[in-house]
Amino acid sequence: MSLKDEALNYHKNPKPGKTEIKLTKPCLTQDDLTLAYSPGVAEPCLEIHKNQQDVYQYTNKANLVAVLSNGTAVLGLGNIGPEAFKPVGEGKAVLFKKFANVDAFDIEINAKTSKEVINVAQALEPTFGGINLEDIKAPECFEIEEKLKEKLNIPVFHDDQWGTAIITGAAVINCLELTNRKWEDLTTVISGAGAAGIAMGRLLCHLGHKRENILLVDSRGVVYSGRKDGMNKYKEEFANKTDKRTLADALDGSDCFLGVSVRDTVTPAMIQKMNKDPIIFAMANPDPEIPYDLAKKTRPDAIVGTGRSDFPNQVNNVLGFPFIFRGALDVAAKAINDEMMVAASEALAKLARSSVTKEVKDAYGMADLAFGPDYVIPKPTDRRVLYHVAPAVAKAAIDTGVARKDLDIDTYGYMLQRKIEPSRRILKPIFKNAARKGRKIIFPEGEEPVILQAAEILLGDALAKPVLVGNTKKIQRAAENSKVDISAMEILDPQTHPDKKEYAKKYLELRRRKGLTKKEADKRIKRSVIFSAMHLHLGNAHGLVVGQNLYYRHSLIPLFQILPTAKNVKHAIGAYVIIPNNENISPIVLGDATIGIKPTKAELAESGKLLADLAESIGLDPVVAFLSHASFGSSPDEEAARVQAALRIFKEKWPEIPADGEMQADVALNTKIIKKTYPFSSLANESRVNVLVCPDLDSANISYKLLQSLGEAHLVGPILLGMKHAVHVLERHCGVGQVVELAALAAAQEYEQ
Repeated sequence: MSLKDEALNYHKNPKPGKTEIKLTKPCLTQDDLTLAYSPGVAEPCLEIHKNQQDVYQYTNKANLVAVLSNGTAVLGLGNIGPEAFKPVGEGKAVLFKKFANVDAFDIEINAKTSKEVINVAQALEPTFGGINLEDIKAPECFEIEEKLKEKLNIPVFHDDQWGTAIITGAAVINCLELTNRKWEDLTTVISGAGAAGIAMGRLLCHLGHKRENILLVDSRGVVYSGRKDGMNKYKEEFANKTDKRTLADALDGSDCFLGVSVRDTVTPAMIQKMNKDPIIFAMANPDPEIPYDLAKKTRPDAIVGTGRSDFPNQVNNVLGFPFIFRGALDVAAKAINDEMMVAASEALAKLARSSVTKEVKDAYGMADLAFGPDYVIPKPTDRRVLYHVAPAVAKAAIDTGVARKDLDIDTYGYMLQRKIEPSRRILKPIFKNAARKGRKIIFPEGEEPVILQAAEILLGDALAKPVLVGNTKKIQRAAENSKVDISAMEILDPQTHPDKKEYAKKYLELRRRKGLTKKEADKRIKRSVIFSAMHLHLGNAHGLVVGQNLYYRHSLIPLFQILPTAKNVKHAIGAYVIIPNNENISPIVLGDATIGIKPTKAELAESGKLLADLAESIGLDPVVAFLSHASFGSSPDEEAARVQAALRIFKEKWPEIPADGEMQADVALNTKIIKKTYPFSSLANESRVNVLVCPDLDSANISYKLLQSLGEAHLVGPILLGMKHAVHVLERHCGVGQVVELAALAAAQEYEQ
C-alpha cells in the first residue's frame, strides 16, 4: 500500500476524521440528565451571569482551544481552502490532546480578508480559552495576530510563526554552548521572509541576538536598507545596512543559517564559506534547503538540523504549542507574550541538556542518545517536555502580569508530572518518605541499562542510595554506554568482594538442612541475587529490587530461601496499586497477583490485612472486598465458601477494618449496587471499596494483566508484601519508571531491624 493510500485509509476508516467528543460526567440516569441539562444546568448559568470569570469554573473553557484557519496557506500546498484544511486542524487537535491534554476544536472559516478572520475570532472569544491561528498566508497572518492580541483577553498564538521560532531558538541556545559562542557575537542568515522567518528573527532578538547581525533573505535576495522591491513593514524590521545581495553573499563569513524557504536553495559551495563550526538548520519541508547528508559531508564540523524526523535535530512544532497553551491556560493568561515564548525556548534547551530517558532512546533505537551536536533539541516523544515547558511559560505569564490566576510553580510542575507519571500522584508521600530516609537499595542486576538509568534518577532525586551488584568492569562499561554517571554509587562485585567467604558461611548456616553443601554455598554466593540477599540479610543495606532481566520466580526463590517473612506473617503476597486515569477516582489495591496459586482461607484473610496495610501506607482508608464469582451466597459452592470463611477470619482478627464478601467485582466497585441490592452489607455506607482480595492467583493475575493491556489505568507493582525486609521483584523487561517506583517504595518502607 502506498503512503497516499495508507494516509487516506487512516483518515477514512473505521470512522471518518480523527476526533470526537467525550463526556466527562456520567449521563446514565434521570438524575444525571437533570444535573447535566434541565433544570440543573440553570444554576451554573446564573453563577456565570453574576461573575463572568466563573465560566472557567463551570465549563471547559479553561481547557479549550480553537484551531482557527481560513485555509489560505495549508502546509506547503498553498491556498486550497478551509475544507481542505480540516484534516490538518483535526491533526492539530490530536496533538494538543495527546501531548498536553488540551481539548482543541478545529474551526474552518470562509473568510478571505484579515478583517473577516479578526471578526470571526473575536466573536468566538466567549467559547474558547485560547486561539491557535493556523495556515493563514503572510503577510495577513501578522496583522491578524497583532489585532487579535489587542482585542482579545485570551491567548492568541500563530503557530506557523512562533512554533518554529521557539523550537529553533532552543536549538540555537544549545548550539551556542557547544560551539563556544555568545549571542552578541553571533551572525545569522534567515532564508525565508514569511511568517516563520520573521518570527524567528524577532524571537532570536528577544533571546539576545543583535538585530544588526541578522540578514533576512527572501526570493529576491537579501532584505537590505533601502530596498523597494517586494518589501513590507514586517521585512523592514530586518532591513540592515549591507552590501550583500544574494544568499551566497550573506552566508559568506556567517555563523548560523536558518532556512524556512524552499528546497535546494543552499549549495555546498555556500556553506563552505561559513565560519568554523557553523550552525545549519535547513527546515524547508519535506525537502530541506540543503540535504542533511550533503551538509554534514561538506562541513563535518557543522551542527545540522532539519524539519525531518529521519535525521538528527528535528525542528518539530509539537514541542511547542501544546505545552505553551497548557501553561497559558492553567494561569488563565490574557495573552501569550514574548517573555512566555522565550521561557519556552529556554526550557526546551535545558531539557535537551539533561540525560535522555530509556523510553526516548528506545523509541528512536538510539542507546547512545545524549546532548551534543546530534542532539540539541528534545525528541517529541519525551514526555518530560510537558512539565518542563508549561511551568516555565506559566511562570513567565505570572511574572509579566498577564496571568489572572496565581500558581505555586513547583507544585504546578509536580502536578503536571503526575499526569504523565500517575504514580507520582499516589506515591507522593512514599517518595517524600524515601527522600527523607536516604536508604541504601541494592540492585543485583547492576549491569542492566534500565537499572543504571533508574539508579541515576533515584540518586539525582535523593530517593535512595543505589548499590550496584555485578561484575565491576561490566557495570562501568554499561554505565558508559548508557551515559550514566555512577561515580557516586557503591559497586559490589560478588567475585572479588572481601566478605564473600563470610557470606557463604552464613548462607550455609541458613540452608544446610535444605541440602546445601559448603562447596555449593561457596559457588552460589558468587551469584548476584544470592550475594545481594545475604548482603541485605546481614544488615548492610535497607532494601533490594531485582527481576528486570530475570523470570519472576527465578528472583523470588533465592529471596525466599534467605529472607524471612515479617513477624506474625506466614506468607508473602504480590500486590498492585491500580491508579485510574481519572484523577477523581481513587486508586485500588489488588492481590495476590504473583505468588499464592490457591490460598487457603487463612491465607486469604492474611492477604486482606497485608493489602489493607498497603492501602493505608499510600493515604487510603482501607475498605476491603473479598472477591468471588458469586455475591453473598448466590452460588453455594466450595470456592465461594472458601472466600466466605476467609472473610469471617478477617473480621475476627481485624474488626476495625471495613470488609465484606464474597462479592463479584462489579458489585465491589459500584456502591450504588451495594446500597440498592445488598443494603445489609457492611459496605453499604462506605464511599468506595479500595482493596480487592482475589480468590486465587489466576483471577488476580488475569485481572491486572487485562487492566494493563486494555485499560487506561496505571499499575504500580508488583509490590511484595509480608517480608521482614524491604524487597521487591520487578516484572521482567520493565521500564525505568517501574524500577524507580519500587525502589522508592523499598526506601520508604518500614522494616524490622
